Amino acid sequence: MDYGFTTAAYVVAAVLFILSLGGLSGQESAKRAVWYGIAGMGLAVFATLIGPGSGLWFLSFVLIAAGGLIGWYVAKKVEMTEMPQLVAAMHSLVGLAAVFIGFNAHRTMKLVEKAHAAGTEITGEFAQLVAHKSPVELNILSVELFLGVFIGAVTFTGSVIAYGKLAGKVTSKAEKLPGGHMLNAGAAGLSVLCLIWYTSTGGFVPLALMTLAALFIGYHLIMGIGGADMPVVVSMLNSYSGWAAAAIGFSLGNDLLIVVGALVGSSGAILSYIMCKAMNRSFVSVILGGFGGTTGPAMEVEGEQIAIDAEGVAAALNEADSVIIIPGYGMAVAQAQANVAELTRRLRAKGKEVRFAIHPVAGRLPGHMNVLLAEAKVPYDIVLEMDEINEDFPETDVAIVIGSNDIVNPAAQEDPNSPIAGMPVLECWKAKQVFVSKRGQGTGYSGIENPLFYKDNTRMFYGDAKQSLGTLLNLIN
Repeated sequence: MDYGFTTAAYVVAAVLFILSLGGLSGQESAKRAVWYGIAGMGLAVFATLIGPGSGLWFLSFVLIAAGGLIGWYVAKKVEMTEMPQLVAAMHSLVGLAAVFIGFNAHRTMKLVEKAHAAGTEITGEFAQLVAHKSPVELNILSVELFLGVFIGAVTFTGSVIAYGKLAGKVTSKAEKLPGGHMLNAGAAGLSVLCLIWYTSTGGFVPLALMTLAALFIGYHLIMGIGGADMPVVVSMLNSYSGWAAAAIGFSLGNDLLIVVGALVGSSGAILSYIMCKAMNRSFVSVILGGFGGTTGPAMEVEGEQIAIDAEGVAAALNEADSVIIIPGYGMAVAQAQANVAELTRRLRAKGKEVRFAIHPVAGRLPGHMNVLLAEAKVPYDIVLEMDEINEDFPETDVAIVIGSNDIVNPAAQEDPNSPIAGMPVLECWKAKQVFVSKRGQGTGYSGIENPLFYKDNTRMFYGDAKQSLGTLLNLIN
């Protein structure tokens, strides 16, 4: 009965997770999709608690309550600007959990082995599962838990470094130790040797040695990736965490963990591939942590940045017929989305065409800008992806850039030595007038100078985006 209910509940939960992923592909269905995911996870936890191997009720409820309270506190405390680093931090926990579960599975296998030798009783659901496996199945289990620990360790340190880069606690520049890829290849080769050693002897030493090598690989891979490419890294780590969960699911014989891990792993990999295509990056180079560096000296930028005040921007907007707004991470930092939405409503009320151009990696996290604009009640139908709107800039009267840098940087097309060379960008400089809302004259997250700010048709609208747009709103009636 327990097995039957648990299996049925896992099937329903898996369906809910699939519906959740499918719904997240559209803004209109995203809210419903989140509730599918919540319901699926709640059902999965409940079925696990009352299913085979259940017990330790007090400890289980204490841990669930503690985790729930921590999650609630974090959700209330973390701002939308901090969502990328929060996602990276969550991935690190998945990776660490995979490592611990793998170690515990190894310990259980050893206890079962000793119990067989001593002829003592074997207790525990997983221990009994291990006890009934054939030698071939035990070897397969060893490989499964080994892979789970390896992927989990890579995910853990990689996610910690990604968090540090996104939070500004670790340099956003691509940095490698002397030896570069050879160090990664050496650590990977050592891990393969440890796999052979582990399956031959079943000892803890090769498992521990591989874990140290995997922790280094995760650290060094992500340190070798530049800041402009961090959105892809977050998606890639999401995929890693899924595969780690799937590998551990095989070890534990947990069908739902396998299904959910495969869903997360495959969807993260597909998203990473799509983003790599959007950024003109090689998917293989992302996996190997080999992009983000320059091939020579960067092109020198000539000219000066010319400032403009709110009156000048308002005059241009009042005369314009078509406007394209390009939001970026700076809009999220300033929490200016409400003022952006109000500016949009006022301009549209005056009969002007207003649309938004969203780059695939705007805001350091896929979909970051879409969420902010939806929160501010900006209509979905005027929020367009880069491929849908890029050709319209030459016929646009005014382009307004709010807190963006790398995604509107002409150096991607003009400078072959730029770290973002070849990356598709929003070609806003082709509009008749460009206004850039920016705090100061500094470079963006990747540290790359932007020639857009020095072009003849560009004016810099300096100041905090929320305050600057607030002043502008008073002049748009």
